[in-house]
Amino acid sequence: MSLFLYNTLSRKKEEFKPLTSGVVSMYHCGPTVYWTQHIGNMRAVFFADIVRRVFEYNNYTVKLVRNYTDVGHLTGDNIGDADSGEDRMEKAAKREGLSPEAIAAKYIEIYNKDISLLGTLPPTHCPKATEHIGDMIAMTQILLEKGFAYTTPLAIYFDTSKLTDYTKLSHQKLEEQKAGAGSGDVSDSAKKNPTDFALWFFKAGVHQNILQYWPSPFSSPLVSHGEGFPGWHIECSAMSKHFLGPTFDIHMGGIEHIPVHHTNEIAQSEACNDAPYVKYWLHNEHLLVDGGKMSKSEGTSFSISDIEEKGYSPLHLRYFFLQAHYRSKQNFTWEALTASQSAYTRLIQTVISLLEDDTEIKNSPDETFVQKFNSFLSDDFNTAGALSLVSDLIKNKELRKDIILATLANFDTVLGLRIIETALSQKAATDAFYKKEEVVSLMQKMQEARDAKNWQESDSLRAALEALKKEAGL
Repeated sequence: MSLFLYNTLSRKKEEFKPLTSGVVSMYHCGPTVYWTQHIGNMRAVFFADIVRRVFEYNNYTVKLVRNYTDVGHLTGDNIGDADSGEDRMEKAAKREGLSPEAIAAKYIEIYNKDISLLGTLPPTHCPKATEHIGDMIAMTQILLEKGFAYTTPLAIYFDTSKLTDYTKLSHQKLEEQKAGAGSGDVSDSAKKNPTDFALWFFKAGVHQNILQYWPSPFSSPLVSHGEGFPGWHIECSAMSKHFLGPTFDIHMGGIEHIPVHHTNEIAQSEACNDAPYVKYWLHNEHLLVDGGKMSKSEGTSFSISDIEEKGYSPLHLRYFFLQAHYRSKQNFTWEALTASQSAYTRLIQTVISLLEDDTEIKNSPDETFVQKFNSFLSDDFNTAGALSLVSDLIKNKELRKDIILATLANFDTVLGLRIIETALSQKAATDAFYKKEEVVSLMQKMQEARDAKNWQESDSLRAALEALKKEAGL
């Protein structure tokens, strides 16, 4: 089945045609590992996971790279000026009294645990920026040699005036791009154009006491051995080139990256490599909370651990994400998550009722349902449409139970809800619960009370049974 996806670059839906037959190469902008990622970040990871699963569902070999940014992402990015402010890793190191390396290790571990609980599959490669400083230096050298970059005492910048199509991804006029360039607490009077961006910061000026820095072949009158650190944008260009080559199929990320980060990735990559950078750009919309932007100060920047502390499973959040198209804003509320929890619980209970003593899924899925399912997914990853088929499937009276289960298992290779696995686990736990001596005795007493029409005693025993079930997590 042909796959169609919305390409931000062309602003239209296009049929996917891979660079290499049967293979799809993808890069997803990963986290800056200075803090626990919020559920808005989780939506982006979920979307990348869906894209990966849909291609595998259609028999593609997937090469997925997702990076960890552990240096070079400055706080000025919050105000639209990614070359200003303090390095986020250094800020976190000061906050927690740890080294930047220890901060990275801590939050990478938390991130990996969270996305695993969310049901995402691991990428093919997950490089750290600090592991590829040499690649970034090499690209910067080429850009200098080709005249696309220039050096000041404080940094090396990409010269955006050298390009006629600098805003081809954002489709902004350059005047709008300049107006939105931001104004942080770092200024460089030698910077030529407002939209020029840093490829390499020297260990000078406000960065003279930076904790993370490396030697380089570049020269500045303010430092020896060209010591400094890379700009944020060059990191993704260097890592994607290292693992996927100068041109690859799909680049994913949030819509906030379109006007600056991804625009700059294209500029430096194509200038350096003399080749198109990416064929298809996919961007997910924002996740709102109670209709507004997530905010730490307002206590609405929720994490996976916040979800769990309130008694929800991360799979309930995944079910919630599945209900909206990735290019639409989605509004998170606790009421909406409760509704997703209820829907997921009903699904699992239905599957348990379909399971026989022989729980091995032996049959093939129903091809009609599979075709419908894939037609939704192949139309720009319509997960809401695909999810709607689950309800139709489990209510179907014409299909045998084993066919329904086999079809659900097929669907779940994309949905990632662990439906059969969870149902089997809950069924086994329930079966074990009702075999406990204490429960058997309680059930016998309940039956005796009913036979004697002692309804008060029966209700009391039923309440005790429910308490035991709750205690057992059933």
